[in-house]
Amino acid sequence: MAGRVRKRRALLGSCLAALLVGAVTPSASYAAEQENLPPAVQDLQTQSGGCASGDEPQYVRFYPVLKARLTDPAEDDRVGYPERVTAEFEVWWSDLDGTEQRRSWTTSPTPVDRVHSIILPSDIPSDTVISWHVRANDGAAYSPWSAEAPGAACRFVYDGEAPAPPVVNSPEYPADTWWGGGVGTYGSFTMHSPSADVVEYRYTFLGGPSGTVRPAEMGGPATIRYAPLSRGPKVLSVNAVDRAGRTSARTDYTFHPDVASTPVSRWKLDDAAGSTSAAAEAGEAARAGRGVTFGGPAPSGTPLTSTVALDGSRHGFLTTAGPAVDSGKTFAVGAWVRPARGDRSMTVLSQDTTSGPAYALALEAPRNAGASWSFTLGEAKVTGGAPEAGEWAYLLGLYDTETGYAQLFVNGHEVGTKAEAAPVGADGAFQIGRVLGAKGYHQRWHGDIGDVRAYDRLVVPSEVTGLAHRTPRLLGHWSFSTADGATTPENAGGTPLRLAPGASIHRGPDSCAPDADPDCPSQPYPLVGEGHLQLDGEGGHAALDTPLVDTGDSFTLGVVARIGPEDATRPMTVLSQAGEHIDAFKLRYDPARYAWQLIMPERDEAGAPETVVAQITMPDGTNGSGTRLAVVYDDATDTVKLFADGYTDADGTAHVRDGWASSGPLQVGRAHTADGGWGEHLRGQVDELQVYAGALRDEDIIGLGAETDPCLC
Repeated sequence: MAGRVRKRRALLGSCLAALLVGAVTPSASYAAEQENLPPAVQDLQTQSGGCASGDEPQYVRFYPVLKARLTDPAEDDRVGYPERVTAEFEVWWSDLDGTEQRRSWTTSPTPVDRVHSIILPSDIPSDTVISWHVRANDGAAYSPWSAEAPGAACRFVYDGEAPAPPVVNSPEYPADTWWGGGVGTYGSFTMHSPSADVVEYRYTFLGGPSGTVRPAEMGGPATIRYAPLSRGPKVLSVNAVDRAGRTSARTDYTFHPDVASTPVSRWKLDDAAGSTSAAAEAGEAARAGRGVTFGGPAPSGTPLTSTVALDGSRHGFLTTAGPAVDSGKTFAVGAWVRPARGDRSMTVLSQDTTSGPAYALALEAPRNAGASWSFTLGEAKVTGGAPEAGEWAYLLGLYDTETGYAQLFVNGHEVGTKAEAAPVGADGAFQIGRVLGAKGYHQRWHGDIGDVRAYDRLVVPSEVTGLAHRTPRLLGHWSFSTADGATTPENAGGTPLRLAPGASIHRGPDSCAPDADPDCPSQPYPLVGEGHLQLDGEGGHAALDTPLVDTGDSFTLGVVARIGPEDATRPMTVLSQAGEHIDAFKLRYDPARYAWQLIMPERDEAGAPETVVAQITMPDGTNGSGTRLAVVYDDATDTVKLFADGYTDADGTAHVRDGWASSGPLQVGRAHTADGGWGEHLRGQVDELQVYAGALRDEDIIGLGAETDPCLC
């Protein structure tokens, strides 16, 4: 029995062997007939910088990783697995005595088309040209060395030392000098490292611009230009970078810009009526034509006391013998203007050359398009803004030779798209109210002009805002702390607000103690100060007998309002002022949105489209401190903002059409209904009503809602 088993096993083994031989032998025979082609190397890299095989080696700041991708044009799958290859890297260099040193490393076998790499050891010498090449082996054949023709050896230098920190200097802004240069005046800042291999400087002005600059030659100096935007200490931080990418220690250069220089030419144009020329605070006096009238009105909220009116005729101009500013360099020109009309092009100011104007600041009114302001320099022009007849605007044209751009600012805001421009020098006369054309002067100004200025520097953003700023004027402040019969006084003795039935001054729980006297009603404390206005939500309101806010011009309203959650069940108006057919504005609470809303119709017409801006905030309850609300309408920019507790956002800001003047008195606690009656009576409390002619700046809003008025400096 055992013998039969052994015989069967022997027979089975013979069959298996025959099968295996039949399966392997043809493939092996085919492989033996194939020619084994050697592998290849490609994609050589020193670190991540490729292979520098020319005259200039690659400079690296770390001991590099050498890399190469291995391929094989004839993969052999004779054993059922991808072919595996190895890479042999070899590096060599010459010692200081000229002795050649060579080292080699071989990587582990991997499938083809893989990247092989080695990390060079830390004893590779620095500041020495290191050459390297690589070859591949598939177990049967080597590829040629990568350095063999048509290839070449890769070369690198390990830079083990960072460059020396740069030295910085500026002739206009010397270090630690009190004071130098000035706000808006460009200065040169030169940086130079003692290291001969520096190729770049990286700089940062603390709180300002940053960038890189490269010297004209390696190891040389580099210069940047910079104009400070404010007075006070400034710090320029600089690092030198060498060709290996090593960075030096930082150099901090501290300098102290002085205040901005005054205009090189300025005409306030506030000369006495009957004057025949305009005195110059800087520059030369300007001769006036017969169409010029001094002693005109000045824009409110500015330091100006009067302006000059030009009648639009050929005699309506002022001129000097020479230029107001060198327009071949960085400069700016500006003025307050009020056009008497907006249906034709008119020039505010310009500068003559022998062939036309070097620059011009103007109102443009194309026949088939709306009017706009413009600043022209040579062939470049910037347009923007929307001039309105009878409305003051501050214009400023600016050209920066360092950037090559011309810009236009209207009422402190940049308008249009800045334009690339070339400087245009001029030595002709400066003109106010006209521009030189091919046939003589034309586009004459009809309207008022005040405070013409020319600067030989940048006018920085804060200055632009300041020049255009019009300080709002307080029209009234009611603190609702006392009542005189059916009125409550204005804080400075102005017109009191009339109190209707259902409106009363509440001075807080000072007449009895609810805890000790059960008959004493629970009363909230005043919102601000000693009292507030209490409205019953049925008919109670306060009002003036005449309009207070000129809604056709810029205005600001501030008020503190409180509505208890149990009362916030319907729309209720805090403030409104009516026109002939509809309220010009309505500040209300909308329970559907849980939001305070400002509604401004586009025109004095029943059913006119409305601009609605909103601030989301829940009523804070009868024991809360109320919400400090503020409305700011800026006619110069045609924007309206609604603030809640000093905050606004995109939902609280909107663009509006020109405001229209309303004729009705200011109302506290109610608004007109569609049928001309009264509705949306407020049930709640109101305090610290403040009304201004003019638009308060965002930073001034936080000062509203107190017993004192904010300082609008």
